Amino acid sequence: MKKQIKIFAVLFLLLLMLWGCSKTAKQTMPPLDPQNMDLTTNPGDNFYQYANGNWIKNNPIPDEYSRFGAFEFLIEENYAALQTILEGSAKNKKAQTGSLEQKIGDFYATAMDTVAIEKAGLEPLKEEFAKIAAIKTREDILNQIANMHSKALFPLFQIFPEQDQKNTEMVIVYLWQGGLGLTDRDYYLSDDGRSKELRTEYVKHIVKMFQLMGDDSVSAQKSADTILKFETRLAKASNTRLENRDPQKTFNKMEVQKLESVSDYNWPSYFKQIGVSDPNEVNVAQPVFFTEIGRMVNDVPVDDWKTYLRWDLINETADYLNSDFVNQNFNFYGTVLSGQKALQSRWKRMLRATNGALGEAVGQIYVEKYFPPAAKKRMVELVMNLKYALGERIKKLDWMSDETKQKALAKLEKMSVKIGYPDKWRDYTNLEINRDSFVENVLRANEFNFKFELDKVGKPVDRTEWHMFPQTVNAYYHPLMNEIVFPAAILQPPFFNMAADDAVNYGSIGVVIGHEMTHGFDDQGRQFDLNGELNDWWTAEDNERFKARSQKLVDQFDAYSVFDTLHVDGKLTLGENIADLGGLNIALAAYNKSLENKPQPSPIDDFTNYQRFFLGYAQLWRQNIRDKELMRRIKEDVHSPGPFRVNGPLVNMPEFYAAFDIKPDNQMFLEPDKRARIW
Repeated sequence: MKKQIKIFAVLFLLLLMLWGCSKTAKQTMPPLDPQNMDLTTNPGDNFYQYANGNWIKNNPIPDEYSRFGAFEFLIEENYAALQTILEGSAKNKKAQTGSLEQKIGDFYATAMDTVAIEKAGLEPLKEEFAKIAAIKTREDILNQIANMHSKALFPLFQIFPEQDQKNTEMVIVYLWQGGLGLTDRDYYLSDDGRSKELRTEYVKHIVKMFQLMGDDSVSAQKSADTILKFETRLAKASNTRLENRDPQKTFNKMEVQKLESVSDYNWPSYFKQIGVSDPNEVNVAQPVFFTEIGRMVNDVPVDDWKTYLRWDLINETADYLNSDFVNQNFNFYGTVLSGQKALQSRWKRMLRATNGALGEAVGQIYVEKYFPPAAKKRMVELVMNLKYALGERIKKLDWMSDETKQKALAKLEKMSVKIGYPDKWRDYTNLEINRDSFVENVLRANEFNFKFELDKVGKPVDRTEWHMFPQTVNAYYHPLMNEIVFPAAILQPPFFNMAADDAVNYGSIGVVIGHEMTHGFDDQGRQFDLNGELNDWWTAEDNERFKARSQKLVDQFDAYSVFDTLHVDGKLTLGENIADLGGLNIALAAYNKSLENKPQPSPIDDFTNYQRFFLGYAQLWRQNIRDKELMRRIKEDVHSPGPFRVNGPLVNMPEFYAAFDIKPDNQMFLEPDKRARIW
């Protein structure tokens, strides 16, 4: 599976208080339907179940999903809008050559031409396999790695441009650990039952994939054993996910000459081959890992390298090949790893592939059809209201010194906001797309996009650039840019519903806006200053007080049990848990401000306005999830599972206790001295 790593945290969910901001979604559900609730459950015992119980019971997971909730609901709505764009472009065979419509249409048409794809088999990759087969020397190995990287296929390690964390006005090269076929390094090293099972199934999967490439069973088994041994060595040298959350540990800037002493690898030749002739300084995120790959280039037999590179090539391109490869790839990564019962419809998978290749090209058409420019202005106004509420809370913090408060307020003031879509679009003129071969279109697009990224190295930062496409159902905070970004596709129901009252909208839309803002002040984001630079701007005393308050959340979430022996990881999920709690507090403060000089809202469906605020929040995270996917996410995901994203923050809020009359004998009651209060 292709794995792209970004240094900045991508943190999701934002919406828009604006009627008609998108035509893609339908008001298919009441804003707060009591029929979705389980009123037999005491809200003080399990608020998640109380708010969402009947919805969970009545909405089983579709076979093509491993998890299904409000977020996936919106993705499905968005798929329909994008399908209209792509199918319309594909049918227009008279589109002007070189136009965005021609490129989008041709890419999607070849992606959907299963007859041609089945007939082609492995032929489109014949040249790449031949290059691997011709490897004879250590230098040949390095040349082939550079060749594959230039096509955005990433054996061994990842490379990407990012801002210098000590000088965020400039872009430098980042080197990041990689090269693993399993989705977490611990799966190679842990002795728990699930990890052992995945290693066994992974080897079986590799054997089948090599057999599909034409190897006999004995050769395929030997290759699979070689791959597991090779990748296990990479895993042993890799940081854990928790270690990679520490920006201090993953920022190790050095000149190329120093890099060569850290890692015995021909780095000048590598950089020249991928098109970065003089990177000057490079951030080596995990030095131990890069020391190890230098050793491996020297002491791993050439034939083992050829086996590994052959595996990486087929593993990263399997989804673009004929059905035998697609189905086997899904069997492991979809079914074994995540518990999916059925492969997603081809048009949806190929829609995502088209987005990956031509994201901003599709985005331009999407915005024209589904997102009116006036929406930007209204969204900015809403975000400013939430920024004001956060600022007021910072001013009133009793645990933070005035010195640090002033710097926190300055960072908040400078936090920029991007809404809907970029002010300028990418130029796709030099990308060649035709109707000859789907795989070749993919590789050409990979190469084009990789070059686009690396061309940024050594240049000033383009602060107008977006790191998500407008049609992406997501949002993020970027610590190096000190910005929050909300693509058009997330700015629609079910996360915001025009039929809802203010309490529900503040509980949903307001919370997630506050969530994104809080990421600038969570355990990671707080380490970056108002300019996005890695800089300790806190007093030592404030630092200790923040850590003590955060530790309460770590302890709280560590105690949540998912299965008998599997618990939420309080440290891994700390940033998101801080942001959820902060988002709730900020949104509630903003809602209270909106009520000033107004009559107290009357109950709706027998729920008070404050009850509806918390119910609005709870419905965001309703979901059904398969056991295998839940186990995977506990290991890999920085977000807590849905039930704990709801119940976890709420037990720290006195306003929640008051709204639902929570008593000491209720299961969700948390002693006041154990409650976390940060932002």
